[in-house]
Amino acid sequence: MTLPNEDLLQIYEYMLLTRAVDDRIDLLFKQGKIEGVSFSSLGHEAIAVGAAWALGPDDVVAPLHRDLGAYLVRGITPRQVLAQFLGRRTALSRGRDGNTHGMGDLNLGILGYVSPLPDQLPLTLGAAMAFWVRQEPRVALAFFGDGSSSEGAAHETLNLASVLKAPAVFICENNQFAYSTPTKKQFAIENLADRAAGYGIPGVVVDGNDVLAVYDVVHKAVERARRGEGPTLIEAKTMRMRGHAAHDDAFYVPQELLAAWREKDPIRRFEAALRQQGLLSDELAEEIASRVAAAVDDATTFAEKSPFPEGREALEGVFCDV
Repeated sequence: MTLPNEDLLQIYEYMLLTRAVDDRIDLLFKQGKIEGVSFSSLGHEAIAVGAAWALGPDDVVAPLHRDLGAYLVRGITPRQVLAQFLGRRTALSRGRDGNTHGMGDLNLGILGYVSPLPDQLPLTLGAAMAFWVRQEPRVALAFFGDGSSSEGAAHETLNLASVLKAPAVFICENNQFAYSTPTKKQFAIENLADRAAGYGIPGVVVDGNDVLAVYDVVHKAVERARRGEGPTLIEAKTMRMRGHAAHDDAFYVPQELLAAWREKDPIRRFEAALRQQGLLSDELAEEIASRVAAAVDDATTFAEKSPFPEGREALEGVFCDV
């Protein structure tokens, strides 16, 4: 599907914004301003932004910890993201949690990130079936990783989604490592998307560093689901360019592998394509970069000046089942 030029430039800006916010989070962690752990989206920008762009306004998405771009495309602001990571009252979780935990917003169609992976898959299937019961032409999309693809919840969800012809799309982000375990030690097949045949649904492999390729396959899968034809399993191949989390230096990843994937950087590739099409000049690139930098600086100032929650607030807005 051909996108308007305006959309292409917006996608480019969201990819730059994702990278810039991610870099600022990494810096804030190294400065000791982020408690706990932070996860990086470096290398995943094309998957998160491309997939989120393929959704309709009434669809829902369940992003992972490396899908910062999806949060931003759906309407979470850089201010909210950094306030979340700094544990401030102005964050979506109001300081109850850090990183992408607690960054769900149903008003924006974002299902909250569930830390034990891939437990957000059955949650997403539940949302999809709610749409089916209510006869709403809406689709639920979930991300999961190559490591969590071996968990029972992944197989059970994909199987049940297939049987029910659920209006859902499942994107497996194959970034070569499940923490420190390489894919060759996780499974024997070449493509995780080949497992789709066992569920009786389409399986598609896409270059996860090509944002337009991601958009295209996800858009087709979303519209297929919306027509009532059932779910699709998409495997987006990419590389995790930093450690599992900020505390992990990824010493176990061969440097030559990282070097090879740096040559496939999703932002540089898309920028080159836009320049080749005559859509991106040096002047426009500088304007977009300045706008992104200003947004990140503003978000940092906002987050650092925001108050921490008071202790009593930990008892507010929670549920207790005794």
